[in-house]
Amino acid sequence: MLKSVHLLLSAGLLLALPTYAQKLSPLTVEKIMREPAQWLGTSPGNVQWAEDGKTIYFSWNPEKARRDSLYRLAPQGGTPRKVSLREQMSLPATSGEYDQRYTRKVYEKDGDIYLLDLKTQRIRRVTNTAERETEPQFALQERAISYTRGGNLFTWDPATGETVQRTDFRRGPRPASNEPIDKEEKFLKAQQLALFDVLRGKEQDARARQRQQKALARLRPKAIYLGQQTVRNLRLSPDGRYVTYTLTQEPSSEKVAIVPNFVTASGFTEDISTRTKVGAAQTAYQLGLYDVGRDTTFVLGYKELKGLDEQPAYRKEYQLKAKAPVPTDTSKAAAKKSTPATEQRRVVPYGPFWSDNGQQAFLVIRSTDNKDRWIVALDPATQHIKLLDRQHDDAWINGPGIGYDEGNVGWLPDSRRIWFQSEETGYSHLYTVDVNSGQKKALTSGRFEVQKAQLSRNRKTWYLTANKTHPGEQHFYSMPLEGGPLTQITTKPGGYEVSLSPDEKTLALRYSTSNQPWELYVMENKPGAQMRRLTHSTTPEFESYPWRAPEVISYKARDGADVYARLYRPAITQPQGPAVIFVHGAGYLQNAHKWWSQYFREYMFHNLLADRGYTVLDIDYRGSSGYGRDVRTGIYRYMGGKDLTDQVDGARLLAEKYGVSPQRIGIYGGSYGGFITLMGMFTQPEVFRAGAALRSVTDWAHYNHGYTDNILNEPYNDSIAYARSSPINYAGGLKGALLMCHGMVDTNVHFQDIVRLSQRLIELKKENWELAVYPVEDHGFVEASSWTDEYKRILKLFETNLRQNAAGANGTSGSSGGH
Repeated sequence: MLKSVHLLLSAGLLLALPTYAQKLSPLTVEKIMREPAQWLGTSPGNVQWAEDGKTIYFSWNPEKARRDSLYRLAPQGGTPRKVSLREQMSLPATSGEYDQRYTRKVYEKDGDIYLLDLKTQRIRRVTNTAERETEPQFALQERAISYTRGGNLFTWDPATGETVQRTDFRRGPRPASNEPIDKEEKFLKAQQLALFDVLRGKEQDARARQRQQKALARLRPKAIYLGQQTVRNLRLSPDGRYVTYTLTQEPSSEKVAIVPNFVTASGFTEDISTRTKVGAAQTAYQLGLYDVGRDTTFVLGYKELKGLDEQPAYRKEYQLKAKAPVPTDTSKAAAKKSTPATEQRRVVPYGPFWSDNGQQAFLVIRSTDNKDRWIVALDPATQHIKLLDRQHDDAWINGPGIGYDEGNVGWLPDSRRIWFQSEETGYSHLYTVDVNSGQKKALTSGRFEVQKAQLSRNRKTWYLTANKTHPGEQHFYSMPLEGGPLTQITTKPGGYEVSLSPDEKTLALRYSTSNQPWELYVMENKPGAQMRRLTHSTTPEFESYPWRAPEVISYKARDGADVYARLYRPAITQPQGPAVIFVHGAGYLQNAHKWWSQYFREYMFHNLLADRGYTVLDIDYRGSSGYGRDVRTGIYRYMGGKDLTDQVDGARLLAEKYGVSPQRIGIYGGSYGGFITLMGMFTQPEVFRAGAALRSVTDWAHYNHGYTDNILNEPYNDSIAYARSSPINYAGGLKGALLMCHGMVDTNVHFQDIVRLSQRLIELKKENWELAVYPVEDHGFVEASSWTDEYKRILKLFETNLRQNAAGANGTSGSSGGH
């Protein structure tokens, strides 16, 4: 082995290894890209408490099988035991709904509904049908269970066992009536009845049957015809008087992108239908309300919503460009005629959410352009809504506890105040609002994010996960119901995923650090209590290497913003050495933190690079999560703007502070990271000598609607944003060595994206690029052989172009390796 190390050193390929490396085999791509379960180990996941608090269940794979299995363990410790399939079938579902006193739980499992008594642990089966029942809830002041079947709402009474159908939704139009509709038809019918006794008798019989059917109909729910709409989210008011539901209307015809699958079991190419592209017509939503007592249906209107008719701020840029000359006719009539009608934006309703006493309800309403979220009180008797809170963002609404739907919301136990999260101050915090007075109160504040929030079962304490101590560090806190100081319960630096025991006296935690994968621990629900480890998941082979704990640093971007990053330094610093910048994917994701990264393969690759003398910088650029609203929306209308200059500023930091040669910096990343790599290689060729763009978006006009529309608006409404944000428009600037890798059955970023860019590079007569394709891979690679091939190419790209002997005096690029 010493001989092989000596040969690598003499070849200039292993510039720096730790002093203990001679006792260890060096990292290789083949080693770190193997199946994780086979050599790294599989961390416990999906941690859940048994309803009696005596057992912790979790997914695990210590036997290195093809997939994880369910295990159980007592909170006191011991040997984890695999749960048999028979035992799994008897366990309650982990999801479900509890009653207000936490004495019962209703849940759906395998398409049937069950009721669990939490004191006796007795399970009652509510349904046992071939048809699927879903969405169980406690109803009618918790005297009954409601659920949906076949698009209709049913209730079941535990006391009597009676099942009642509460709605009768029917697809298609209302059937046409047989009654005459015009004067001629009415005359002819009257004449026939006057002439023929047989017809008069049949008419009398028909009318008798109609009277009988109407009498029976009064005992059944009203037939509601949906036309081409569909219905979902059926909810019964606590007093049983109202049924609310969401009506959805799908676009009539929208073209869907097709992804061909070439490597199939059949031997024939098979087409995968995926999605529409950004700007396509979207589903329309309405909130319907069935007044059972009045046997009448309504569709809720939103005229009272403040700001519903306000147009997005970005449109002013286009309005100024398209401003028409002042008309010569200055009369009021002419001026009125030339003013376009105000267009109301479309919205999506969520809820209603009923108070504990069943007397009040609220809705969360979001505009479909995601620039507004309203919380409103709802009076179902009058269909009137009252504004309680409006969160507006010229960019888009999102953030921890807010998301793209109703977010983290609920009622306080007084049935008078609603709680919710908002980025009103620039960071996601917890608020309450009084439905009667409209008074709003912030329960938390500061330059940190409340990332998760839940009320204790006795409704007296908040439990929060927040990054209060450091943006890259998560801790678990408690706080009084009315707000106040946060009491920190966990103390060790790292990241935590916490599950409270049913009595809330014990915490089951998944805990990790930046160089130690997730393991299962337990501790008392007390500040600073000792954590006891319950699992050991990593293998001796993985533990034989001293994995780095990367430094979490920060630096100032050119606009003064603080940018956080992970820094991997080589064991032996080489003056004017090479460096690589890694760009994480997803855009809105955090990776410069102190816990185990979901990019664990890249983390291991960065250790390999550092062993070989590279300095590696992993940046949480603008658009990343964990840093508040301004960082989150820093990419609005210009992806490849601040998110790219943050990488360029990081490259400058490497040269100025960490002794890296500015002519020997590479960049790589996947998905959004691949997009940034392309933008860097095309628009910053003097900064990045080589780049590997993996599964990259090359033209945002070809990506999906849900993600892209929030950031760049619609391509036909904001063409400027798309033109400056899409790498394909800058391909002429390529100078360095570019490697592109893409899965051919990628249903997220379609293979078509990279094919279009390849054709553009061909037409531009660019030669210093290559494309590696992976015929069986979707967006997230699965096969170890694909990971290995991809990262061997990435390593060769950097070794060929960033080594000292590859750098020309004029900074021109070398070969990308010729794969």
